[in-house]
Amino acid sequence: MKAMILAAGRGERMRPLTDHTPKPLLMVGGKPLIAWHLERLAAAGFEDVVINHAHLGEQIETKLGNGSQWGLRIRYSPEKIALETAGGIANAMPLLGDAPFLVVNGDVFTDVDFGALRLAAPNLAHLVMVDNPPQHAAGDFNLLDGKLSVDGSAKLTFSGVGIYQPGLFAGVVRGEAARLAPLLRAAMADGLVSGAHHRGQWYDIGTPERLQALDSQLLSSQSVSG
Repeated sequence: MKAMILAAGRGERMRPLTDHTPKPLLMVGGKPLIAWHLERLAAAGFEDVVINHAHLGEQIETKLGNGSQWGLRIRYSPEKIALETAGGIANAMPLLGDAPFLVVNGDVFTDVDFGALRLAAPNLAHLVMVDNPPQHAAGDFNLLDGKLSVDGSAKLTFSGVGIYQPGLFAGVVRGEAARLAPLLRAAMADGLVSGAHHRGQWYDIGTPERLQALDSQLLSSQSVSG
């Protein structure tokens, strides 16, 4: 299975840190945020990774190269302007192929076991859900008996980690911006989105304060383990 890391966001809430550095290259725990994903993807057995980028994207290509330092093959899907999640995935489809693929948001930190995730037919998507963080207390979707829906009050938050069938993006025009949520809601209405509740580590690195807090936590744990 191939994997895609979404790295095209401007990171407005992270300014001024992202004025000169793309968000995925911000340092946390002694390494770029995106490097944690690459290490975990390699450890899970993935070999091919696609990374989309827009804002300061040339820095990402220069820093990560072809992925050989992680034992990966990295290919890039540049965007002149950020195409949003579904648009970015659709734009990268020629690199992703015809089989299901994993997608990970570049601005989250998590210990999700990427290699354990599966998408069972006929589902179009399988999403990893997490407990609602303080900044998103209402959650996104309801998980019941392994299926996700927009109904129900006990909603969980979408982690930004999921497996998708290419067919989910069949209606998205390549090169045009498109959001993922409407596609997921339509598929949920047809009962074609499964989900799992991850209770391990997960952080949405949406502000400089959250970045600093995670950085301090990781460096502290490394000091203890060292």
